[in-house]
Amino acid sequence: MLNIIEINNFNAPELDVYARYTEAQLLNKDRLEDGLFIAESPKVIGRALDAGYIPISVLVEKKQMEENEETQEVLARFENTGTSIFIAEFDVLTQLTGFKLTRGMLCALKRRPLEDFRKLCEGKNRIAILEDVMNPTNVGAIFRSAAAMHMDAVLLTSGCSNPLYRRASRVSMGTVFQIPWTFIQDDKERRCDRKEIWPVQAIENLKALGYKTAALALTDDSVSIDDPQLMSEEKLAVILGTEGDGLMQETIKACDYTVKIPMSHGVDSLNVAAASAVAFWQLRK
Repeated sequence: MLNIIEINNFNAPELDVYARYTEAQLLNKDRLEDGLFIAESPKVIGRALDAGYIPISVLVEKKQMEENEETQEVLARFENTGTSIFIAEFDVLTQLTGFKLTRGMLCALKRRPLEDFRKLCEGKNRIAILEDVMNPTNVGAIFRSAAAMHMDAVLLTSGCSNPLYRRASRVSMGTVFQIPWTFIQDDKERRCDRKEIWPVQAIENLKALGYKTAALALTDDSVSIDDPQLMSEEKLAVILGTEGDGLMQETIKACDYTVKIPMSHGVDSLNVAAASAVAFWQLRK
């Protein structure tokens, strides 16, 4: 039996987490153990549940609940769980910014503690590292490519958009719940005590774990993405930079390889999400 609660007023407190909480409030930096995130659409929500994330509540358009088979299949997973299923008519829900993109369904879930990046890398041969990729659409697209092209994990620097940001997880089609990921940070529990360990210390840590590091950047000594020695490396970390500026010089200097994707017609670079798909395909294991 589903715990269904009908909502008729957009200002109902039950909608606060969906309609009025900011991303900062959801993340809850002062109490990370109480952090939440919002997943959109039945497919994305289903993949979050498959990954073991714990749901707090669900918000669904009444018509979708009654008529959409994919929505009904996901809702069936909440039978006899006690999870609150808030339902509302479309005219109530259209007041939520971007609701038309959700395919009629949202779910609030608990965040998890982040795993140490060195621990996450154990037993993995191909990892991707994102340096200050701030656009959540690009982060989501990179995760989708990583999942499709056999990457084993994704690491993110502190300047990256969070993969659980609504747009990032939606664009990824839920693959942020399938590919192991974490942020590169030291192990201090309090944020105010943490030191920035990217790039030098973190790259040294990765090399100690047996990884060769490959920075995607255009330099005079860049090797082609299909370089035989590069492709034959047993353990490889592929590093992609922020939109526009690319990788920091300090990062490039610390890497074993600087790698370029050969291009034609005077094109000098690709969007970071497009570049990730090419690189992951070529360097997959």
